[in-house]
Amino acid sequence: MRLRRLRRGLPAKSVTLVGLRGVGKTVLLDAARRKAEDDGLYTVRTEAPENRSLPALLAPPLRLALLHLSKMDAARAAAVRGLRALAGFAGKLKIKFKDIEVGLDYDPEPGLADNGDLEVDLATLLAQVGVAARAAKTAVVIFVDELQYVEQPQLAALIAALHRCAQDRLPVTVIGAGLPQLRGRMGEAKSYAERLFDFPAIGPLGPSDAADAIVRPAENEGVAIEDAALNEILAKAQGYPYFLQEWGKHAWDIAAASPIRLQDVLDASDEAIAALDEGFFRVRFDRLTPSEKRYLRAMAELGAGPHRSGDIAGALGRSVSSLGPTRASLIAKGMIWSPTHGDTAFTVPLFDEFMRRIMPGGEWKQGQDARGPGPV
Repeated sequence: MRLRRLRRGLPAKSVTLVGLRGVGKTVLLDAARRKAEDDGLYTVRTEAPENRSLPALLAPPLRLALLHLSKMDAARAAAVRGLRALAGFAGKLKIKFKDIEVGLDYDPEPGLADNGDLEVDLATLLAQVGVAARAAKTAVVIFVDELQYVEQPQLAALIAALHRCAQDRLPVTVIGAGLPQLRGRMGEAKSYAERLFDFPAIGPLGPSDAADAIVRPAENEGVAIEDAALNEILAKAQGYPYFLQEWGKHAWDIAAASPIRLQDVLDASDEAIAALDEGFFRVRFDRLTPSEKRYLRAMAELGAGPHRSGDIAGALGRSVSSLGPTRASLIAKGMIWSPTHGDTAFTVPLFDEFMRRIMPGGEWKQGQDARGPGPV
């Protein structure tokens, strides 16, 4: 509904989905993109990895959007001017950010998005994209996953650019996804962010929906599952879609016949946990420094969380201030977040259990790094 309003030149907020890892934000983002395309809107999709600038992320897909719009007679002149704006934008900001790689189809227009100030130039570029989209009677929807990795000044520039588009009623919007800390970061970047964005929280599925996620696919294949087996899966996965997929897959593989029984799920749990450890969890663990691993292991020692910073420091025998840089680094890497002032929580569900498996015993307290996976 909001995208249709946008296309008609009516006010419509941008959207950012926020939630922990494994709750299905990316799946929802892709579903929204397909729906927008079905409605005749032009979409661009990108992901914000660490250590990549926002201009570098946006320039290539915006070029494709403008090239697409330039093929429409009604929008050609505006789209070509947009491509000239992109040339000026990339040329000036490449000196600053050094990671912008984009093909340039037209020479820049002097004075158009070429000041070298990201906030000013991005607003000019997105406005020109919006003018072209309006001429084509469509809207451009920018989908950005992992938005929490965008640095705060660049996030501020994006919010300011969308503010200008909203003021001019231009059909450009962002649908993003990120970790829970993103809402606070956007508010800190620009105080008016909450007027421009809705922030729907995506959490674990409720018991009924989680049960349907297991039962319905099995029923579609003519397979039943015993109540005790279903309840065991629900208890293990705690409503998180990614974990439901893993337990469901391995229980399906192990069960010899319908119905899937409790013992099948119990036998499948080792396989599911091993798969999560080597994929979902380990890929994040391997990016951590030894001090970061110890910090997370201390959190795990205290339980699922959230935990007070003082309690974590106490578990490590350190002062809160001495651990500040480690905590900040873990937040920047998207491993932890602060639900309230002074609290720290994992962004990855069940990561406390993984940390106790991979760093068993008490060696971590002496500053020894993990040598590999512990017993599952």
